[in-house]
Amino acid sequence: MAAPRNKKHILVIREPRTEAYTPHGLAIRATPIASPADRPAHGAQLAASLQNAIALAAERRLTAQVPIDGVTPSLYVEFRSPEGVLLELSALEAVRSGIEVVAVRREGASEIATVVIPEGRVGHFLRRFELYSNPAPKEKGERRHENMVDRIADLRLATLKAFWTDTGTDYPPETEERWWELWLRKTDGAEHARLADFCNQTNVTLSPRRLEFDDRIVVLVRASARQLALSIDVLNDIAELRATHQPAGFFVDQTAAGQVEWVNELLGRTQLPPENAPAVCILDTGINRGHPLLSASLSQADMHVCNPTWAANDDDGHGTEMAGLALYGNLSVPCSDTAPVLLRHRLESVRILPPVGHAPNPPELYAAVTASATSLPEIVAPQRSRCFSLCVGASADPERGQPTSWSAAIDALAAGRSFDAHRQGLFYIDDEGGARRERLFLISAGNVDVGTFSVDHLTQSDIALIEDPAQAWNALSVGAFTSLNATADPDWTGWVAVADAGELSPWSRTSVSFDAPWPNKPDVVFEGGNILHDGAGEFDFPIPDLCVLSTDRNPQQRSFRLSWATSAACAQVAQIAGHISAEYPDLWPQTVRALVVHSAEWTDTMKKHLIGQRGRQARSTLVRRYGFGVPRLGHALRSAADALTLIVQGTIKPYEQGKMREIQLHQLPWPKEQLAALGAVGVRLRVTLSYFIEPNPSRVGWRKKHRYQSYALRFSVKGSTESLADFRKRLNEEALDGEESRPDSPQDAGWFLGARIRDRGSLHADIWNGSAADLAEREVIAVYPIGGWWKDQPKRDRSDRGVRYSLVVSIESPEQEVDIWTAVAQQVGIPNEVVIEGG
Repeated sequence: MAAPRNKKHILVIREPRTEAYTPHGLAIRATPIASPADRPAHGAQLAASLQNAIALAAERRLTAQVPIDGVTPSLYVEFRSPEGVLLELSALEAVRSGIEVVAVRREGASEIATVVIPEGRVGHFLRRFELYSNPAPKEKGERRHENMVDRIADLRLATLKAFWTDTGTDYPPETEERWWELWLRKTDGAEHARLADFCNQTNVTLSPRRLEFDDRIVVLVRASARQLALSIDVLNDIAELRATHQPAGFFVDQTAAGQVEWVNELLGRTQLPPENAPAVCILDTGINRGHPLLSASLSQADMHVCNPTWAANDDDGHGTEMAGLALYGNLSVPCSDTAPVLLRHRLESVRILPPVGHAPNPPELYAAVTASATSLPEIVAPQRSRCFSLCVGASADPERGQPTSWSAAIDALAAGRSFDAHRQGLFYIDDEGGARRERLFLISAGNVDVGTFSVDHLTQSDIALIEDPAQAWNALSVGAFTSLNATADPDWTGWVAVADAGELSPWSRTSVSFDAPWPNKPDVVFEGGNILHDGAGEFDFPIPDLCVLSTDRNPQQRSFRLSWATSAACAQVAQIAGHISAEYPDLWPQTVRALVVHSAEWTDTMKKHLIGQRGRQARSTLVRRYGFGVPRLGHALRSAADALTLIVQGTIKPYEQGKMREIQLHQLPWPKEQLAALGAVGVRLRVTLSYFIEPNPSRVGWRKKHRYQSYALRFSVKGSTESLADFRKRLNEEALDGEESRPDSPQDAGWFLGARIRDRGSLHADIWNGSAADLAEREVIAVYPIGGWWKDQPKRDRSDRGVRYSLVVSIESPEQEVDIWTAVAQQVGIPNEVVIEGG
């Protein structure tokens, strides 16, 4: 029988061993490609095509007759690769000459790069084509740029479509007027003014809201493709075009049985949170703080609106619904209980969507809306710890996991940037020496469309991709599972629940179809309810017995309303995050995220999908469908005598002058004697590494120097038969002595996921199963950097400030009772105290 979870997790304050770090070299062999049959002819053809592009660009500029002050005449050229071949993107750029790859997309099996070339710089390519075309035998050391030119099948002057990088939406018809998300290159600071001048001259509508990243400005314009096409002939600032995505609809006006007496009875045994308690900030439709269950936990000063003409009160219902779940969890649990309820966190509200009945706003940049919304509660209560719950998503799929302006803004805000309303951009608030303010966002994964419900709901969920912005690397993304699969209502006799108990909810989207480089999403799942089917193609919802219960916006008419789907799941996980922040007020947002994920477990129903499956693919599907399972509040808050959780909060400097800089080795307080005494008894080690990257959202390939993440970290655990010296030498070339060779990696088959699956995104978690004697010797864990765009762009590298990461490590001995917590507590000087609930 497992010991009760009544002991606090142990925060390890022991400094790691930090060493200079050089990774071992990798033997990388370039994939051979077929060269053209006649290289001189191929080079001459490309040179001729470039000359034609130059002439056509000059002709188009004259025809456009839209003079813009301050523009350096340039041309945009499309380079297309042969089928099945990737372009050498780095060779297509010469940043000092102003030559830049601005957009990369795929057409069939070919890769197409759009490159801006300033006037007078086309010789950069013409010279390379000339060298490539030389028919004479190649001399030793001579450069002819074969790897670059062999990978170019053809080139041409770019059209507007060359900038379209939104793979989730079809390119619109030429004459259809619509809103576009336009990405500008940041060069001299006058990019927005030049675009505004262009819009004034061509009757294009320019939205006043914009969002600035380090090297891109994102704006919205309303125009037809034909109108907008003129911009690439008279401006040299255009980088990308993407579709604008409208927010998904809300489920409103649900009926629910509720009695005012229930509310009063619950309030009678509820202990309210203090004023300085941490908060869950609901970014939604506002909250009705007049609801008796919410009013004491939400002050009027903590209700905000993005538009000063809006009311902060909720006339839709969704925000109040989310608030009840974020504060109490599923209200059917405390309402049907008699135990005291201790509220340890508060609520905040920011209305980010317009009131019901208002004319629809022009589509705003939801990135900028979210960024400005984030700043409002921080101005009023700057010292309060908070997480942000966002249960609003874009209806379009985020293109197989690729970042968007919205998800990139979430990543930037999480990493510590703040929104400057004056400059309409995201900037670090600690640039002047201020306090670091990283943020935790919890975002719903998005819901399967009602019209696509299927009895084979897993297949439908696996092709319904996570909604924007839940693919954000730094967010805690929440999907839905369900334990509810039966109803006693006689009106539904003969109907059957679509999902089995413990299975993914029919509502939940997944990342099973994401491209390999992108994060495993969702990170966790929580109760999102079920739906019924009649076996003849009909589906129905909401079914009260298959939903969770929350607060209604209009308590004068009804106190409760039904709630379901991934919004409900996300709000309930936000409640867990609020509990963690209240229990451990010194934890960073990265650590709160890590603890939520670390506490999660796959249900038996989920794990059944692994039966009879070989290889890693089934396990990859498991994580991309269910995340790391269902979070457990007790596990997130407490350790047990036989289930120890260690928490490390560390800071590392990844790079220096374009090279790797540090590796850190954590010699953890470890119950070696107790584990060794267990011998062959099976134990489990769980490791979670969490950190927040800074995004590089421009869509130019995301490989090599165009990587999305500013930096990336990895963890490695010392092998049981490996000495500390060999462990260091295996990871770090600088630990080798003289001509010493790198030690072989130990055989370690105990990890459930392995590096290929777990090392995606900015949160890495894995489980190792083995003998206690084996685990006794694994007390050292290394954290070290791999590549990121900070390394590739040293002038923008912020490594000197250090980056934070959280490492959560737990040991469980389910087969035999043994007190490993006390053994470690004594090492670090913590008294052996039992923690009562709420203590």
